[in-house]
Amino acid sequence: MSSDNPHESLIRELAGGLAPVRRLPSPTRRTLAWIAAVVLIGVCGAAIADLHALSARLAATPDMWLAATGSTLTAALAAFATFQLSLPDRSRLWAWLPVPAAILWIAASGLGCLRTWLVPGTHTPGLSEARDCLLIILALSLPLSALLIVMLRKAYVLEPELTALTAGLAAAAAAATLLNLFHPFDATASDLAFHAMAVVMVVAIIRWLGARALVNDENIRRT
Repeated sequence: MSSDNPHESLIRELAGGLAPVRRLPSPTRRTLAWIAAVVLIGVCGAAIADLHALSARLAATPDMWLAATGSTLTAALAAFATFQLSLPDRSRLWAWLPVPAAILWIAASGLGCLRTWLVPGTHTPGLSEARDCLLIILALSLPLSALLIVMLRKAYVLEPELTALTAGLAAAAAAATLLNLFHPFDATASDLAFHAMAVVMVVAIIRWLGARALVNDENIRRT
């Protein structure tokens, strides 16, 4: 075959301008990087929090540390599911990964309303204090959600709404975990209602805004 074959010339012309593609870090590495950011916020918060009082509250009754464990696992597993869903060859079933941990979180949180005693070092929050918890969860969720979306921007997301949904759950769960540093209140129906409202708001907002940010050109052409 001669060197001036038009097909070879076309191939060289097309390939000559291609830039090398940088491989994305694995979902595990990206999850650990995001968790490191959560831990950094937690360390900053711990510097001004009463850790001794927090330890006493968590040790006083199982529902508090079970709820904290559930929210922590939900954040980590939802973040991992988010990065898995950002890859085009991964199954939608990854979205179910954080569900068992979320059930533990919700169930343990609800158990607090059934107790007949007050956890030492806590008090029953008023509506204004419960409202402050909502605002704190929202405030903590915003930077964590933004970081997740930025980390997903270079991925080829085929399911932007589902991916944004798990991202919102990860951010909301992480914020709820960090809230324990500044939450000297026992579980009450009103307090848990505000917590649930904050989580639902974060998930809904990130699902809407995040999905719009993650839509790529191929998604647009399909619609």
